[in-house]
Amino acid sequence: MRSSRAARRLSIGFFALMINGCGASAPSRFYTLAATATPGNQAASYSVMVGPVAVPPAVDRPQFVVQAAENRVTIDEFNRWAAPLDDAISRAVAGNLAAILGTPDVAVAPLANFEATYRVTLDVQRFDSVQSRYALVDAVWTVRAMRSGRVQTGRTLAREDVQGEDFDALAAAHSRALAKVSEDIAAVIRAAAKEE
Repeated sequence: MRSSRAARRLSIGFFALMINGCGASAPSRFYTLAATATPGNQAASYSVMVGPVAVPPAVDRPQFVVQAAENRVTIDEFNRWAAPLDDAISRAVAGNLAAILGTPDVAVAPLANFEATYRVTLDVQRFDSVQSRYALVDAVWTVRAMRSGRVQTGRTLAREDVQGEDFDALAAAHSRALAKVSEDIAAVIRAAAKEE
């Protein structure tokens, strides 16, 4: 009988420790990328499709991948992207282009029955996160005129200082870097539209 009570007390104690241990973990936080570009002063009459977007495999995960040293990163389990990074980048760039070009006709690929005048694809070479210091986006992008088939390619290296210590500030810096990428793409689309 004594061993049965002792076993029960031990079980209850172990269960209580497990509950206390589980309650001590940090809550997960989820972040998005935002379209932050300044609206342009001209309205466009063309449509733009954004995507696909390729991202480096090292950062293609829900967790923030933070540069800890030159050749070392840490993966933060509790600070995560709310959507897959390629989708988040597509949506941020599409939102930026809609603002800069002054057209609501910007969509993220794939979208059925959307007749795009221009198609934008991106190959993100680097998406570096250095907490409390900077966010860096290095992207090779292509603009294809769908009627003529003309293709123009460019590369944008955008580095933005992080204005704070937390992951909110890091996500905001990435959003600003993507706005710079979007500005370069928009300039090529505008020039192409004048030529056609």
